[in-house]
Amino acid sequence: MSQEIVLNYRLSDGTVRTVDARVGDTVMDTAIENDIDDVVAECGGNLICATCHVYLDDATAALFEEPDDAELDMLEGVAAERRKHSRLSCQLVVKAELADHTIETPERQ
Repeated sequence: MSQEIVLNYRLSDGTVRTVDARVGDTVMDTAIENDIDDVVAECGGNLICATCHVYLDDATAALFEEPDDAELDMLEGVAAERRKHSRLSCQLVVKAELADHTIETPERQ
């Protein structure tokens, strides 16, 4: 049985949804499984569409490796404002340290 943590999504309308996330799943998969409609994920996590764009705060961003060149290339084409810690949620694997952190979704994908 996999470990679960609590993860928060701050939606583009300002509401916060708190969900259970399985360690080892991606932040994108967690959003899809919990009907977080702000994460579209058209390509299903194949790093070819940038429709799973999210924002991380400094503390959350520090939990992950820097984005690789492929992710950086895809982030060039995001529909919403690109920020300092913009990431593609398909590239972020849920880990225990992510418990109680908040992932922010942009206003459009």
